[in-house]
Amino acid sequence: MLAAMPPPPTPTTPQQGEPATQPPAPGTTRDAPPEAHPLTRDRSDACPGALRLHSADDGRLARLRLPGGILTNRQVEALAVAAERYGDGHLTITSRGNAELRGIGESCGTGLAELLRHTHLLPSERHERIRNIVASPLAGLDGLGHGTLLPRLRALDALLCAEEWTAALSGRFLFALDDGRGDVAGLGADVTLLAQAGDAPARDAQAGNAQAGNAQAGNAVVVRVGASTLKVAASDAPRAALEAARAFLATAAAAGTGAWRVRELPPGHTVDLATALAHANIPADPTLVPPAPAPTPATTPTPGILAGPEGAYTVVVAPVLGRVSAAQLRALAGPGGEVRVTPWRGFVVPGFDERGARERLRELGDAGFVTAPDAPWAGVGACTGRPGCAKALADVRRDALPGTGGLPVHWSGCERRCGRPHGDWVDVTATADGVYTVAVRGARERQVPLEEGELTQAVAAARRAPHGPPRTT
Repeated sequence: MLAAMPPPPTPTTPQQGEPATQPPAPGTTRDAPPEAHPLTRDRSDACPGALRLHSADDGRLARLRLPGGILTNRQVEALAVAAERYGDGHLTITSRGNAELRGIGESCGTGLAELLRHTHLLPSERHERIRNIVASPLAGLDGLGHGTLLPRLRALDALLCAEEWTAALSGRFLFALDDGRGDVAGLGADVTLLAQAGDAPARDAQAGNAQAGNAQAGNAVVVRVGASTLKVAASDAPRAALEAARAFLATAAAAGTGAWRVRELPPGHTVDLATALAHANIPADPTLVPPAPAPTPATTPTPGILAGPEGAYTVVVAPVLGRVSAAQLRALAGPGGEVRVTPWRGFVVPGFDERGARERLRELGDAGFVTAPDAPWAGVGACTGRPGCAKALADVRRDALPGTGGLPVHWSGCERRCGRPHGDWVDVTATADGVYTVAVRGARERQVPLEEGELTQAVAAARRAPHGPPRTT
């Protein structure tokens, strides 16, 4: 029988100091001393990037930010070349829809950076680690939500790269652009833009904004920072997100605890979103939006074929354990010239007619992708584990087992549980004793009996958790 296990801690990485830039931002509140919160950081984060490589046991590691997961076919080819030429031949997809390249040689960093620059995957060297943006992968493809997010996504990315002060954001600070369906709004972002069907706030005519209320982009957008929510015009949303980030940095500086993310701010230190938007001359109305639930299969892309408006079809697939080879990357290139990487470690390929979609899905299945929601490897993920990670206690990718549907499963090499999913999930974690523990995490937090030789049965039982009442240990 398993011993009781506490909820998983937030993963941390040994940090390296770097100078922080103090932005000239409004919206700071200070109601309590920094000591009111136990978490204090005394250095900047050391998240890897395309230029700041991390030394791992299997070589150097680069984390490539892919804002919104949107890639052109040319960029997909560039990632395949990067994997073959500079890495171990594969990419690992992260829970933010980014990509990690492992096994990079000591002398390969310069060549990798040049390849990324040439294909517009590295628009700003100073800002490359803070381009953390997740977006609804099916926006504009299935007739749900409130239109395409692409103009808003591009505008926010351009704003982040254009300002010097944004480089002070942590490499973990996250923006989410949700088209209204509620998929990425539940991923715990620091700043969330949630498209709405309602009217946009009235704008002062002197300010001038001919694009306010653009129906294609949605009439209005709710900006959420922590517990604060305000409604702005859709065309103002990217700038509102930027001002929210600016206000966070000022609030964090006033708190003095070195917070990297909004949820790390100590009690009494909250981002004053209303003041920040007013100072930037962005009209905003108060609005009440309940916290977004964690993503579910009903709101997230599942492997298969998706029919959209006007006879358009989209193919959705996932690589086994989030690991994709260079050859598999090349097989993804679609007729629409675009591939979308999802925060659930999958790929969305639009632009097909029905026959073409079925043919491509079959080809991608032959290439080793998961192509159906009930496929054995659907919903199964894993961290890097041994031998790539020095902290791992087991080779989780070797030990991971396929399943038969139900809750997502994440295999972790240690108690940090890197890359774990949101919502309810099955936690399979290696221990120093050479065995695995199994538990259900999330709203249905509970332990799962595990006897000698019964790992497969325990994981299968845990995945069936939605069919029984939740209970806690």
